[in-house]
Parts: sequence; structure tokens; C-alpha cells
Amino acid sequence: MQTLTAPRTTDTAARLTAARIRTLDLIDGLDDSTLERVHSRLMSPLVWDLGHIAAFADLWLSRQPGAPPPLRPELFGLYDAAETPRADRGTLPMLRPAAARAYLDATLDRALAAVPDAEDDLVFHLIAEHEEQHTETMLQCLQLAGIGAPVLLRPAGQGPRTVRISAGRHLIGATEGFSYDNERAAHERELPAFAIDRAPVTNGEWRAFIADGGYQDARWWTAAGWAWRATEDVQRPLFWIDDTATARVFADIVALDDDAPVMHVCAHEADAFARWSGARLPTEFEWEAAAAAGVLDGAGQVWEWTSSTFSAYPGFVAHPYREYSAIFFDGGYRVLRGGSWASSEATHRRTFRNWDHPQRRQIFAGVRLATEEDR
Repeated sequence: MQTLTAPRTTDTAARLTAARIRTLDLIDGLDDSTLERVHSRLMSPLVWDLGHIAAFADLWLSRQPGAPPPLRPELFGLYDAAETPRADRGTLPMLRPAAARAYLDATLDRALAAVPDAEDDLVFHLIAEHEEQHTETMLQCLQLAGIGAPVLLRPAGQGPRTVRISAGRHLIGATEGFSYDNERAAHERELPAFAIDRAPVTNGEWRAFIADGGYQDARWWTAAGWAWRATEDVQRPLFWIDDTATARVFADIVALDDDAPVMHVCAHEADAFARWSGARLPTEFEWEAAAAAGVLDGAGQVWEWTSSTFSAYPGFVAHPYREYSAIFFDGGYRVLRGGSWASSEATHRRTFRNWDHPQRRQIFAGVRLATEEDR
């Protein structure tokens, strides 16, 4: 069992409520057909996410000591993410939107009623953070579907381009507060000296990569990346328009800000850009060491690809359920760090590990570069 620093229950209730408000705001004004449609085989129908959020809360609330039985146990299999691949969810007998909203209301009411009596807030943190992560997933779906309002990222601050981190032992992983099992056990890693960019790569820098033929030059790409690029005929970041001066952001066409972080690039593209730049992607441990030193400007605007494969830390123990992390370890998933504009502040903690396939571009992901020496 993890050792947790429990927040005040009033904070927990406020977080649960805020997460729900955000979820409902995302679907405000969307009709049933939009909620039920499969907008992309990469994503669930939005209404599946609603039912899944409610079923997840129902399941974990019912496991609290002295809790009443679950409200809808017959739905747990239907909304089990490990048992129902995204590509298949559009064919499932999901709750209709009104029923999904009612289930959401009922589970939130039960959670809020239970918070004052909770001796251990782990379950409530789990429920809140799970919903916050799904609102980001729903935003990915809305972006793919071309629905919603644009998001503008702010330019990075000014200052030295790179920051040097000295060689030595660095603490990696969570030591207190709520964290997922893959963030533990905390341990030290010996890292050689390295330099890391203060800010993520910008649209303007990526435009230069395109202009220099970066997408047509196999020298910069791994074999797997080049095969992917050729098969998919990728010429620019996802959602950029042909002239590379504009991009589709949700329902709008917006001018690209050259000073803002590039977004919607995959790990293959990130690797190629890094080589073209004479740099590389940081390992996730270098990223965390730099974050702990407080030298990363612009963190939290876009997820940042690392060179690390998602795997267990020494001393890993699956908790509170195996399916969150363990089934994904060493499966070719690449680690992303830092959080994005679409994720919650809690997700922006320096130890949080996100992961995805290296070809995925719908996530709000960008790039930060590292080298052995200052650039």
C-alpha cells in the first residue's frame, strides 16, 4: 500500500466537482449523434468515455470499507478499458447519452457523500485523476472531429537556450502524495552530465525542418520512423495546412505562431527533428532531473516525447490494479513527460509518466531537445 499525504476532504470534494464540470463543459451543446459517433478508430465515442468515467467511479467507490454495493455492476465489463479496445467500442451496447449523464450524476453524488467519512483519500484521488485524464482524451477526439474552440499556446520565455545538468545521482519517482504505481518506487539514478533546452521546440523551428526537406531525407529518421513516414505519406505535423502557415485547431483555422511550441507530432517525427538539429531526445530520467532542478520553461503546454521505453521502476508493485500500468510495460510504448494545456495541474507533477505508441499524433505532444554539450 502506498503512503499518502491526505488532503483536506473539502479539497477532495472540490476536485471531484471541478473534474465533472470540465467533463460536462466539453460536451455542452453536442447532440446525441455527435456523442455516439465514432470520429476516429483511434478514439472511443464520446458517450463511451462518459459511461466509462461513471463505471470506474462506481467500481472503486463500492470497494471502500463499509460502502454500499455498486449502482450498475452489470456495466463494469462493458466499460472495462482493458477488455474493450478503442476500435471496437463503437459497436458496443453503450448507455445512451441521457442514461450516461444520469449515471455520472449518481456516482458523483455517491462520491461526494462518502468524502467526509473517508479515512484514506486514495480512491477519491484515483477517481478524480482518472476523470481528468479522460477529459484530455475526449479533447483529442474533439480535435480529430473538428469540433470546439481553438487553443492558443504561449511562447516560451527568453533566456539561455540550454541549461546544463551536472553528472551525479538524481532522485527519480514519487516519494509522497498521490501517485500511480508506475511512478514508484522512488530510487536514485546515476546520470552523466547533459544539456537540455529550456523551452520546447517551436512552430518556427519545425517550419525550418520542413523547408530543409526534413520529411524527405531518410538520414534523420530511424528505420521504423522512415517506414512509418513513407507508409502514411507524412509531410508535416498533424492538422497543419499545406502551406504550413496555418493549422486546424478544433473547428477553426488559425495562423501558426512561430514562437509557440509545436504540437501534434509523434515520437518518430521528434526523433528525426532532433537528429536534424544535431541533438537528441532526453531520456525520461534526464527530463525529471531537469524538472526537479526547476530549469524547464514551457513545461505543461505540450506533452514532451522522451527516448525512454515505458517500463517498471525497480521495486515496482502494481497498485491499486494491474491494468493501469503493468500490462503496458516493455510493449514498445514511448514515455512522454510534462503534461499539456489539456491535462490537469495534478498531471503536471514532475514524476507523472504518460505513454503512447511512437506513431501517435493525436495527443497534444511536442518536443524538447537534449545534448551532451551546450548548443
